Amino acid sequence: MNKLFTFLSAALFTAAGVNAAVIGTNVPALPLTSERVAALPAWKSYVEKSTRQRQADQDFLHAEMKAHGLKEAIQPPKSASPKGTPLDRTAGWYGGDDAGRIAENVISFQTPAGGWAKHTDFTQHHRAPGELFAGDSNSRFIITNDFDKPADVNWSYVGTFDNDATITELRFLAKVISASKTNTSELQKSFTRGMEYIFAAQFPNGGWPQVWPLQGGYHDAVTFNDDAMLNIVRLLREVSLGEKDFVFASPALRAKADAAWKHGSDCILAAQIVVNGMRTVWGQQHDAITLQPTSARNYEMPSASSSESSTIILFLMQLPKPDSNVVATVHAAVAWFDKTKIEGKAFQVVGKESRKLVAAPGSGPIWSRYYEVGTDKPIFGDRDKSIHDDVNEISRERRKGYGWFKDTAKRVLQHYAKWAKQHPLPA
Repeated sequence: MNKLFTFLSAALFTAAGVNAAVIGTNVPALPLTSERVAALPAWKSYVEKSTRQRQADQDFLHAEMKAHGLKEAIQPPKSASPKGTPLDRTAGWYGGDDAGRIAENVISFQTPAGGWAKHTDFTQHHRAPGELFAGDSNSRFIITNDFDKPADVNWSYVGTFDNDATITELRFLAKVISASKTNTSELQKSFTRGMEYIFAAQFPNGGWPQVWPLQGGYHDAVTFNDDAMLNIVRLLREVSLGEKDFVFASPALRAKADAAWKHGSDCILAAQIVVNGMRTVWGQQHDAITLQPTSARNYEMPSASSSESSTIILFLMQLPKPDSNVVATVHAAVAWFDKTKIEGKAFQVVGKESRKLVAAPGSGPIWSRYYEVGTDKPIFGDRDKSIHDDVNEISRERRKGYGWFKDTAKRVLQHYAKWAKQHPLPA
C-alpha cells in the first residue's frame, strides 16, 4: 500500500496565483529513465529491453523503406476508433469472408514488438512495406512545454493499450480464430505474439504502461485511465481460463496469462491510495516505481479518480473467491464513493456558456472525475496547467471537451449491496 500521499506537496505542484479558485499548477509525470532505475536491477533490465525493442521496431520500418526506395513513410488509414474490429457480431460473421479479410489486415499492422497502435482503420487495406504502424494521434492543442508533446512526432503510440488498442485486436482475432472453419495458424501466431507483447510490457511490479516500448512522459506510468490496465487484466484472466473465444489457447500460454493477471491484480491492490492509514481509491495514472498518483495531460493532475476506480471495484467484485485483501479493498473504496457523491447538482449546458455545474434538485448522485487526495474535494485542470477547485472557473473549451463528472459509481453502489452481504468485513 502507498504511504500517505499529500496532494499539494512541493514535489508535485507549485503555487499558482491568488485567485481562490486556483489551487496549484500541474507538473509533468516522471518518465522511466535509465537514471531513475540505475540502482534497481529488475527495472534497469526492463528499461534496457524497452530501448532495444523500440530500436528494433524503427529499424524494421527503415529497412522496408530502404528496400522499396521510399524517402518518406506511408501514412496509414486513420479512424477515430479501431474500425473494422467489432466485438459484438455473431459467430457466423466472424467465420465469414469479411471478418477474415479484416483479420489479415489486422495482423499486417501488428508491430514487430507484437502490439498495435490506436485509431487505425483496418477495413481499408493490408499494410504496405514502409507504411507507418501508427498514424498521427497527437493533440491538436499543443502549447509550449506541453505534457502531451511527443519526443518524436513521427513515432508516437507505436504499440499501446490506450483507447482499447491491442486488447481490441487480440479479442477480435480470438473471435475469428474460434469461428473460422479454415486454417487459422497465422492468426494464432499473431495472437500469441500479441500476448507475448503484453507479457514483455508488464512492469516488474505487475503494472503496465500506456505505451510500449516506452515513449516517455506520462505514457510510462501505470495507466488506469480509460481502463487501460484493467482491460489487460480482464483479457489475461479470460485467456487463462481457456473458455469461450480462447479455447484454442495452449496450456503454456494460459499458464503465463494466469501468472500475469494475478501479478497485475497485486499491483492494483498495492496502488490503492492510502490517507491517514485509510484505503481510498485510485488515480488515473500512478508512477511506475513509487505507485503514487501522477499527472498525465496538462489538465490531468495527480488525484483520486472516481471513474477508473469504479470499474476497478466492479472487476474486483466479480472475482469468484476474493481474499481478505480484496474484500477490505472493496469495502474501503465503496465507503469513499459514498462519502464523495454529489447530490442535487448537474453538469449541463447553460445558455451560451457551455457546460457548467448547476443546482438541480433531485439529480444525482454524480462524482467529480478528480478529487484532491487528502481532502476529497473536487478539482479541475485546464490546458494552461492551472488546477481549480471550481469547474465553472476553467476555460470554456475544457468545460465543453472533457467529462468532469461521472455516474459510474452508481453501478458500484448497486452491486455492492448484494456483494457486501456475501463478503462482510471481518468483525
